[in-house]
Amino acid sequence: MLRLCGFIAAFILVSLTTFEACADRRVALVIGNSDYRDIPALKNPAKDAEDVSATLRLAGFEVFVAKNLTKLQFEDQFRDYLAAVDGADLAVVYYSGHGFQIGGENFLIPVDASLKKAADIEVQAVKLNDVLEQLRSKSKIQVIILDACRNNPFPRNNYWLRDQLVTAGNTGLAQVRSSLNTLIAFATEPGAIAYDGSGDLSPFSSAFSRRALAPNQEIRTVMSAVRRDVVQATNGMQVPWENSSLIDDVVLMRRSNRPSLPPVLEKVVLSGVGPVDLGLPEPVDVDGGAVSVSIERPPAMGRLMLDGKDVTVGEPIAGKDLPRLQMDVPKGAATQDEVDMLAYATHDDWGGGSQGILVFRVKSGDGAAGQQIMASLEAEQKQQVLERGIHITGAAEAIEKRKLDVPVGVGPVALNLDFPTDDPAVSLKLSSYPATGTLSLPDRTLSPQSSLLAGEVDHLRYEPQIGGAAPVEVGFEIRADSNSSKPATMKLSPTVDACDTAAGEPLDLQGVVPGLLPNEIGAGAVAACETAVKTYPDVARFRYELGRALLAAGNVAEARTAIEDAAKKGHVRAVFELGYLNATGTGTAIDRTQANALYKAAADKGDPYGMTSWGRALFNGYGVNRDTAKGLDLLLKAAAMGHTYAMNDLAAIFTEGRNGVPADPARAVAFLQAGVQRQDMYSMNLLGRNYLGGQGIDKDPKEAQALFQKATDLGQPYAPGSLARMYRDGIGVRQDPAEAQRLFELATTRGDPSSAYDRAALEMAKGDKADQAVAVRFLAFAVALDLRKEIPDAKKGLAQFGTEPKKAALDALRQELKSKTSPSGSLDTQLVTAARKVWEEANPRRDLF
Repeated sequence: MLRLCGFIAAFILVSLTTFEACADRRVALVIGNSDYRDIPALKNPAKDAEDVSATLRLAGFEVFVAKNLTKLQFEDQFRDYLAAVDGADLAVVYYSGHGFQIGGENFLIPVDASLKKAADIEVQAVKLNDVLEQLRSKSKIQVIILDACRNNPFPRNNYWLRDQLVTAGNTGLAQVRSSLNTLIAFATEPGAIAYDGSGDLSPFSSAFSRRALAPNQEIRTVMSAVRRDVVQATNGMQVPWENSSLIDDVVLMRRSNRPSLPPVLEKVVLSGVGPVDLGLPEPVDVDGGAVSVSIERPPAMGRLMLDGKDVTVGEPIAGKDLPRLQMDVPKGAATQDEVDMLAYATHDDWGGGSQGILVFRVKSGDGAAGQQIMASLEAEQKQQVLERGIHITGAAEAIEKRKLDVPVGVGPVALNLDFPTDDPAVSLKLSSYPATGTLSLPDRTLSPQSSLLAGEVDHLRYEPQIGGAAPVEVGFEIRADSNSSKPATMKLSPTVDACDTAAGEPLDLQGVVPGLLPNEIGAGAVAACETAVKTYPDVARFRYELGRALLAAGNVAEARTAIEDAAKKGHVRAVFELGYLNATGTGTAIDRTQANALYKAAADKGDPYGMTSWGRALFNGYGVNRDTAKGLDLLLKAAAMGHTYAMNDLAAIFTEGRNGVPADPARAVAFLQAGVQRQDMYSMNLLGRNYLGGQGIDKDPKEAQALFQKATDLGQPYAPGSLARMYRDGIGVRQDPAEAQRLFELATTRGDPSSAYDRAALEMAKGDKADQAVAVRFLAFAVALDLRKEIPDAKKGLAQFGTEPKKAALDALRQELKSKTSPSGSLDTQLVTAARKVWEEANPRRDLF
């Protein structure tokens, strides 16, 4: 137990310190739902999403943007977002669309929601508190912004909320209690409605997009300005409101970088030859703002000129005009080499600035010596222009048409462009930002308005967006001054590592792929994941996936080590998996207490597998004091994340009525239908049984048959038996004993003890034509596979057969074995042992089904 406590403490410590290791990561999810199918459409949300996402991109956020999401699409998009936001400094969710409250719980409404039945709210809507809890477990600061307080558009007025039917509110959203370092902003006050407005954007979204771009403004100041704008725009009918527990300042549009200038430059200037170009480089503001220049200390020996006019101290000059600045030193001002100086300052739009100095060496332009110096300077200037042109051309060639593969889910990846110059006068302005993902330098995230200096380009990085597979383009304008520039575009293609493809797991909130079930992991997964672990030793996900691959290959001891390493590095699903290993006794003695502690640790970090297993343990009292309410709540949370195992558990609870929760077959059917939507083969088999028996839904044998067949095709172990009984009994299909026999045998090979028992019974039903050895064989399988002791008649039936058919069946089983079994014990014991061994050799993986 001490080892367990130490392990969980280490896991929690890693989870807490992740924020520091991934400082200054800001990730936003922006959703706009307009095109509702069964309720009135909304005019603005989809446009709101476009506008707000553009705003947050300008502020340097990684932005996930989605419009018109169904419930399944929301689950997929939210999981990708959670994987990206894991360990982030700031997580933002902006939602515009329908939303309403039930019993103080706020729900966001996907576009395919109908909410016709009491149970529909649990499988068709998104509970705001579930979103908040997930963000709290993954990010340091959370900001939720909701433009969703419209009238309840659904005719039904009561829905299931945990274990009670609760009446829905007619208008607005309920106040939300925020945890530490959370801000929740509403388009209007609790219980009131928000308006779409008369323009393309809602009054709230329009005000937010405008005010959020104010540089270096704390978010509470921003929201106060938004409130003033909305009140004015709606004549006081809509008053935005927020609930904040922030202890850290949150600034959306950060602007702290100074315009970049070379600190000291030198120039030779001739007297008496008229205005001379100073060749000062254009100042670059890396955040993309306008830059002005003022002369702080003019030269003593001449006058400054711009386009033929004198420039005075303090007079503002546009940054783009600085390269045209000239100096006129009168004849006779320098009889010998003299030194003069010009000091100037740059200023950006948000108060940043920097200083520049130009040191002059003034020489006389008189006579042959002056002419020689002039010729030398002109040649030098021409050479500089030529070299700068070469630099710009080479820089464009280094970028133009580059095609780079960039791995997903390993953090920012250096692009290694091998830029050919570090000339301080050369800069790159982003002309097109990638449609998804984030460009960054080690010290800052770039936005669509950013610029880079030549010396920074070799440090440029790109982090693809999780879930994004399409190539993106990045466009640059490479320039040295306003008169010389070249465009360049490169293509970046997100790539998924072979380990993720071979051994990624479904619903892994730190994963990057839809994932595979254990029985879908192939033989090459171990090698692929070993390579990934070696290449990316700090990415805990690859260590976990290596553990999954090793388990699939039967290397349990090595698998456990890899999974433990992943858990210690902060991979939450690995913590759940260690619990599962302890619960099933895989590679260790069964330890339900340790399993539950690990399940709870994973559940507390938002893992749907952990929530399901810990919720199941609490609801049923498996190795822990029963807590039905908390267990049910965890199962509902896991189901809301799209976990079909939880849906099937809930269906069983509501079908039968358990532990004080009343039976409600219609509610059970709602969860099974949700599981079928997610292509869960177990849900298909269970829902088929409901259609066959008319539980919670009208009887429909044809629909049952279709579901059983699809589940069978997907490899579900019990569905072939369900289909076999239809053919055996002629229910909804033509009676076909041969087909029933085939299907019972298929189910037996997949580990279904009931089908093995029914196959034995089907054999004996042949009367004089029955092959008793065949019947004995399947009864032995029924007993061997019945680990829960749910078919006591199988053991009794086996005992009734004589010695001859038992010996024949035993000989046949032993011929199928690759290794010998012990001849000790009764014939029945030897039969069951041999049958179990045959099945295990055919299905070597502990988690095949």
